[in-house]
Amino acid sequence: FHSCVLVQIVPRGETQPVIFWSFHAQPTEAETAVWNQVSAVLEEAHGILAELQSYNGAGQEIREAIQNPGDLALQEKAWNAVCPLVAKLKRFYEFSLRLENALRSLLEALTSPPYAPMQHLEREQALAKQFAEILHFTLSFDELKMTNPAIQNDFSYYRRTISRNRLNNQQLEAENEVNNEMANRMSLFYAEATPMLKTLSNATTKFVSENKTLPIEDTTDCLSTMACVCRVMLETPEYRCRFTNTDTMLFCMRVMVGVIILYDHVHPVGAFAKTSKIDMKGCIKVLKEQPSNSVEGLLNALRYTTRHLNDDSTSKQIRALLQ
Repeated sequence: FHSCVLVQIVPRGETQPVIFWSFHAQPTEAETAVWNQVSAVLEEAHGILAELQSYNGAGQEIREAIQNPGDLALQEKAWNAVCPLVAKLKRFYEFSLRLENALRSLLEALTSPPYAPMQHLEREQALAKQFAEILHFTLSFDELKMTNPAIQNDFSYYRRTISRNRLNNQQLEAENEVNNEMANRMSLFYAEATPMLKTLSNATTKFVSENKTLPIEDTTDCLSTMACVCRVMLETPEYRCRFTNTDTMLFCMRVMVGVIILYDHVHPVGAFAKTSKIDMKGCIKVLKEQPSNSVEGLLNALRYTTRHLNDDSTSKQIRALLQ
């Protein structure tokens, strides 16, 4: 990301401006071990997105095979078209597990005592940037997945074919690649509207519940501060004018929405309550000021993947903004 933006903000509920954040932060010696681990995962992320972007599916071959059940050549053609695609879907699923581990390492680093979350974000800016990059990847992946019905169609056809052949006592070579247990796990993953976000939400919730000695605020304050940084960068002309391209804007918007969703899953009353440390009205307003084609997926993520939007504690005004 080409912009070098240094931001100073006053997070909600605080009185002092506490954070400076740069897009070009380099890891300090203390950050290096975690940074290297996460960096290896992020390097792979670019290839995963490119593969998903070019995923066209085997719709034509599957249709022809279903319409002509007696034509063995067409059955084979469909099967041969679907197998490499399922291998690709398996790679995406396995990558989600590595992403989950990377997120966990970052959460541990950014919330560990003796520092407060905002001190961590100031001291470990390179890790904060990686956290942001994971969220950017996650929302990018899920936007592409949501608009590509071929993924679930291909996988359903694969599973039906495996089941049919099992009934006929035929073992297919591809079963060694994706066994029944793996197929079940992949099925649950791809059944989610936003599978990567779901993975990260579950991982964050699990991190909080497993670290009983760590105050929940240490995690939620880290998330709300990042949401605040992104909102300030997007709504302040002085910062926004330094963005050299629309990709940087989109990066900030995706990260903001990602941390809001994680906060809403982890915080007992969520992101939409009056007591929330996230200025939800401001965040939604910033999104709605952008061209609708670039933010509709993000607004839908807030509408459909948060936990507390429909709680009684959510103001009518915020609900109306997301109508």
